Amino acid sequence: MVPRTVIPIDKNWQFKQADKEGGDEYRAVSQFPTNVHLDLMHHDLIPDPFIGKNETDVQWVGEAQWTYRTTFASPEVATGAKVILAFEGLDTFATVTMNDKVILETDSMFIPERVDVTTHLSHSDENELVITFDSAYLRGWSRVEQCPEHIWSCWNGDSSRLAVRKAQYHWGWDWGPALLTCGPWRPVNLEIYDSRLTDLYMSIDIDESLKRAKVIAHAATEGTAATHVRIDVSLNGKEVASETIPAANTASVTFHISNPELWYPIRYGKQPLYTIKATLLSKGTTVDTMSKKIGLRRARLVEHQLEDQPGTSFFFEINNIPIFCGGSNWIPADNFVPRISPKRYRDWVKLVADGNQFMIRVWGGGLYEEAAFYEACDEMGILVWHDFMFGCGNYPAGPKFLTSIDREARVNVTRLRHHPSIVLWAGNNEDYQLAEQENLGYDPKDMNQDNWLKSKFPARYIYEKLLADVCKDLIPDVPYHYGSPWGGNGTTDPTIGDIHQWNVWHGSQEKYQNFDKLVGRFVSEFGMEAFPSVKTIDAYLPQGKNDLDRYPQSSTIDFHNKAAGHERRLALYLAENIRYGPDPLEQYVYSTQLMQAECLASAYRLWKREWRGPGREYCGGALVWQINDCWPVTSWAICDYYLRPKHAYYTVKREMAPISIGMTRREHQYPKDKYTRAYIDTKIKVEIWGSNLMLQDLTVDCVVKAWDVETGEETFSKKVASSLVLPSNRSTEIYAMDVPVSTPKTGLESRTVVASYLFQNGKQIARYVNWPEPLKYLHLQKPKHLTAELSSDATHVAVKAEVPVKGVAVECEQDGVTFDDNLVDIVPGEVVHIGINGASQGTIITTRYLNMLS
Repeated sequence: MVPRTVIPIDKNWQFKQADKEGGDEYRAVSQFPTNVHLDLMHHDLIPDPFIGKNETDVQWVGEAQWTYRTTFASPEVATGAKVILAFEGLDTFATVTMNDKVILETDSMFIPERVDVTTHLSHSDENELVITFDSAYLRGWSRVEQCPEHIWSCWNGDSSRLAVRKAQYHWGWDWGPALLTCGPWRPVNLEIYDSRLTDLYMSIDIDESLKRAKVIAHAATEGTAATHVRIDVSLNGKEVASETIPAANTASVTFHISNPELWYPIRYGKQPLYTIKATLLSKGTTVDTMSKKIGLRRARLVEHQLEDQPGTSFFFEINNIPIFCGGSNWIPADNFVPRISPKRYRDWVKLVADGNQFMIRVWGGGLYEEAAFYEACDEMGILVWHDFMFGCGNYPAGPKFLTSIDREARVNVTRLRHHPSIVLWAGNNEDYQLAEQENLGYDPKDMNQDNWLKSKFPARYIYEKLLADVCKDLIPDVPYHYGSPWGGNGTTDPTIGDIHQWNVWHGSQEKYQNFDKLVGRFVSEFGMEAFPSVKTIDAYLPQGKNDLDRYPQSSTIDFHNKAAGHERRLALYLAENIRYGPDPLEQYVYSTQLMQAECLASAYRLWKREWRGPGREYCGGALVWQINDCWPVTSWAICDYYLRPKHAYYTVKREMAPISIGMTRREHQYPKDKYTRAYIDTKIKVEIWGSNLMLQDLTVDCVVKAWDVETGEETFSKKVASSLVLPSNRSTEIYAMDVPVSTPKTGLESRTVVASYLFQNGKQIARYVNWPEPLKYLHLQKPKHLTAELSSDATHVAVKAEVPVKGVAVECEQDGVTFDDNLVDIVPGEVVHIGINGASQGTIITTRYLNMLS
């Protein structure tokens, strides 16, 4: 009996084009794992597709065949042992030969494969391993043509993607390029063993009192040589429990843990991770080991009847704590996944955590992500909503396809099910929505599964039967949701399930000031576009700052925005809201980011207002589309490809703070009678509420102040509430009043800025400044004394001005300097302090603000 040995096959890899006329030569790969675009760039055989319009020039790569090869020596193999080649990920149509014999053919990027090569090993020479990748694009079209009876309908990319189990965003999306990759994108290993551990998973039950945890550890094994399995449970290196049991196909042991250290979402507690380790033994000798980190938590999706409103709630409860899940959607962080380092994954998740966000949704057109991503979410307390990998399409459901999808789902759920951060799986992204809009005859009342497969929307069987069964079998304690959006009377029903609210930007193109009318029980997508950082634009322009296309309407900058009609949409929302011009580029970028920041902050603020306490959870979460980008682009992301936050990142961060104060301004008209146009009594009111997301009630005072935007004069100051209790974990209405002006109904309301503040024991703990809208109508005064002064220890910037200033952005050209907050509204008599990192005395801080160039 010998211990299991794992030998990485990661050396001496070479690649070439397999179908090149006249032949091609092998070249060394750039890294391993890898994909073909990375290797071609490494040898200067293609330009960087992220620069300029190079994406167009590299389309041929996705229509060619590519071969990868390496050689490795045969290991020593004890009698009775087997040798397995384990491929963690091949992208996508791969034919694998070893010593000139075909040992594997694949057609899914998402399924790892294991091949017994014991009898294929050469014992006299090196072993040659060759992997030839066919074009996923062309194979996809071939499959489409073989099934003309299916309605190949999709949004984004083209129909060939629906026939291929590959990351769907590789076909291009309305935020990403079309780059059809191939290659060994995850590790390849040689394993030698006669017995091994194949899986280690846990069934966890936390009682309602949270005082006791029942953990059943299951160790699955292969082979017959091992005799026992030892299961050890530890926390922070200290043993909690240990038991040794006879080995079996699946050996199980139950542990009862009193007063367990529970895993909580960020801000609500710590994230302790227990280590479960299985050791496979043969007569006392260790044969194999496997360990996983788990979090003990009680997680529920709560869908109960609501007070005063129709439908049901949709929110997550962790350890009996209801969580308002303000967060973000996640797309793959690069078109070339093998170059995303574990640190980059961690930096992305840290941005989410630092931005006061609780949840990240892994979107269905991307990937079952790398371990580093989920580990970061576990460690930082970020909840994960996880789609299965189907997006915006009418997928086929033939027998072979269903078999492949079942394998895909089972292997990935098995791989990820120990992560405490994952609290929901959803069947797809917007496929039900597509079925409705494309009139595919989806009938939710028809519960005959055979009818589903014969219908124009056969993928319903995938989401409501196949994936539902996978989750029931493998993760019965994790909620499964048929799709996103899904629930109620269609995908747009705001009273049941989740919705994607795209009537701002897409759809009816509503004003974002109306987000309160566009609320749902859980808004899992919504967004607004903005340009990325100017530094990011300069990085993708071929000539950088000297490029002739360095202006907002240039063909190169337009090329780096994949949203159909983006020119009109951006112009529409800019024109409706602010005064702006296309030059200089820096101010235009600022204008789009200001507009996005105002839009998204409005959504979080107004929807969080509807988190009103037990039985009144009218909105349980809001996930912005999206946190990140896969290349440098103008998109809906609130941080760009280089992890540079846009200004919306900061306004969202403020709205999702533990304590915040919200305001909205409403116009009320009271006509004398139904016939008049002249005799109308108009009142403009402000409504004020406080949001306390902490778990303790809070006693506060509320102060309201006002200024004339044209003179800068303070016109109102009053404590409107004293010793007001803001109950825990909800929003509470505080006060409503007419806009305070010296002479009502003389137009002063439209030039009055109103600020509200919360004070606790005399200390300001929240502020919000409300402006008359649209901002473009305001006669904003240019400040004469706007300053942004760096502190003597270079840890913060103090910003102040003598007149109200909208959207003050602090900027720094120096690389490595970041801010903890940004895009702040300034009113006279206040100093706003912004934390700064990476600065030193001598660091130059500049400011930018609305209308500074007008």
